[in-house]
Amino acid sequence: MMGNDVAHKIEGVLSPLVGQVLARAAIDLEAKRIGKDSDTITYGDINALSDHLTRHLSPFVGAQIAEAAARQVRGIC
Repeated sequence: MMGNDVAHKIEGVLSPLVGQVLARAAIDLEAKRIGKDSDTITYGDINALSDHLTRHLSPFVGAQIAEAAARQVRGIC
């Protein structure tokens, strides 16, 4: 497992779609884009993270699945 509770919940959404390794890498990368890491992201960061995830996961899983994953991530708060 990685990061805090928020990171764990995001990982739980993303792992079935892209696998655990890519899910963790995506969380780390997107957290860094907003000036944080997987230990310091909060529920207040969910919208920014999900917006970034949609854009950056689309090449791997397609736009529709990336958008659905982002909606699920937004729903964890």
